Amino acid sequence: MPHPLFRKKSITAILSDAQSGLSDSTHSSSGLNKVLTVRDLTAMGIAAVVGAGIFSTIGNASFHGGPGVSLLFILTAVCCGFSALCYAEFASRIPVSGSAYTYAYASFGELIAWIIGWDLLMEYAIGNIAVAISWSQYFVNLLEGLHIHLPAYITTDYLSASRGFKEATTQLAGGASLESLTSTTRGAYQAWINAPQIGGLRLIADIPALAIVFLITWLVYTGIRETRRATNMMVVFKIVILIAVIAIGFFFVAPENWSPFLPNGFGGMMKGVSAVFFAYIGFDAISTTAEECKNPQRDLPRGMIYSLIICTVLYILVALVLTGMVSYKELEVGDPLAFVFKRVGLDQISYIISFSAVIATASVLLVFQMGQPRIWMSMSRDGLLPKAFSRIHPKYKTPSFATIITGLFVAVPALFLNLTEVTDLTSIGTLFAFVLVCGGVLLLPERQPGEAAPKFKIPYINSQFIVPVLFITGVIIFWQNFLGLFNFHETWDVFRDKLPFFLFVILSIAITVASFLKKLSLIPVLGLASCFYLMTELGYTNWLRFIIWLIIGLVIYFLYSRYHSKLNNQKII
Repeated sequence: MPHPLFRKKSITAILSDAQSGLSDSTHSSSGLNKVLTVRDLTAMGIAAVVGAGIFSTIGNASFHGGPGVSLLFILTAVCCGFSALCYAEFASRIPVSGSAYTYAYASFGELIAWIIGWDLLMEYAIGNIAVAISWSQYFVNLLEGLHIHLPAYITTDYLSASRGFKEATTQLAGGASLESLTSTTRGAYQAWINAPQIGGLRLIADIPALAIVFLITWLVYTGIRETRRATNMMVVFKIVILIAVIAIGFFFVAPENWSPFLPNGFGGMMKGVSAVFFAYIGFDAISTTAEECKNPQRDLPRGMIYSLIICTVLYILVALVLTGMVSYKELEVGDPLAFVFKRVGLDQISYIISFSAVIATASVLLVFQMGQPRIWMSMSRDGLLPKAFSRIHPKYKTPSFATIITGLFVAVPALFLNLTEVTDLTSIGTLFAFVLVCGGVLLLPERQPGEAAPKFKIPYINSQFIVPVLFITGVIIFWQNFLGLFNFHETWDVFRDKLPFFLFVILSIAITVASFLKKLSLIPVLGLASCFYLMTELGYTNWLRFIIWLIIGLVIYFLYSRYHSKLNNQKII
């Protein structure tokens, strides 16, 4: 008999609970409108993936990786592809809201389900904050193009203003002029010195970020049909714009800008992994809409895979055009697409790009804000969160209370936080979710009598000999890197960033042995290993913040959720 912390919820019970609702407002049906088709799901996937990444963080990734960042998009897409197939199998077997949280409940048990649910709350909330901040930057740039100037202290977050002021003060003290500072540093400096004060506290906040979160939250609150219409329109618009950007930008590509292709080597390319992976985190949000799909077992897998393929092609083409139009050394900017067209003298196109970026990032926020309340709803159904989180609005048929809390949870931090800080934390949380989903597929129970046959299943490829060969090959190729882990003469600041890689080595050995002995399915194994490797590239600081967040979650679980769990109350083990 398993320990109560690892009690699993059967797939039959999960489906039954979803059909009966188990909310505090209805006990006859889930109350959610089933209106989404494969086209809508694909559009939502594109809406979530093509946004802040392609209009913002791709610039920083290109600065570090050069033209070779296109290879990083391929590498990341492959890792996400493995995960997408695992998500697709889960979605076909368990077509309910809850995403990786629900999948973990069926495969790993309650404690791991709570951990992944808590992780997803961080992923979506922090991801939404990052997108809101990015939207604000493009919105302000658009207003500047229209000669509408807002005070810097109401368009800058407090953290950036404080850091920019300190940096500017240092440079000015060294003899630099205000005009010689970068536009970002100069703007932060001006925000700090011009901000009104109350008792020495400077009133600096990103008001546009707050406004867009409230607007999107209202739209998500009013219904899935309205969300679907808005998403589809925004996706069509931004795809047309991106195709135009690629087509026009191609005529301004200078091939010499693609040489060297990897100016900072493989390590330089991998510095952009957080920014690049941040672009892909949205496709799993599709799985949170399972109970609003007309045919979730068929359409969810298709929507995930179609959107991932389309977005990968767009990202690679945009990366090549971007690094071909100007030198990668100039791309450390917040609005890279608008910047490169200004750089080649096409100012009017840069304004159009700024407008399309406002639409694109709003669509990402829309899908993320729709996903998080549905995860809260699923956790509430299981008793791990208070009943109010599973409340369905009688008119709009949406998880009303959870949607409002999500809006507040995102809007307030978006006023003050910095884009880089939240991007890194979002990426490590998402990768952790992907790792558990891939591992969960390996632990999925056999189909029970009476359970409908899934309409999608990952093709089985025996990993018994393939994985050991890959492991031995990796050791041969990267043996110097492996030995470098044991260089204990380095300073702590250097050595600590290697600590996550020790975990990867241990995991790789365990996976290799398990694959040889148990003949595991290859695709989930590759997904688990590749996503965990990407986690190791995010550094010690992000791991520390992530672990602190998980510890907070465990405290809540052991003080509240464990005792209110429906499985605990029903004594079902």
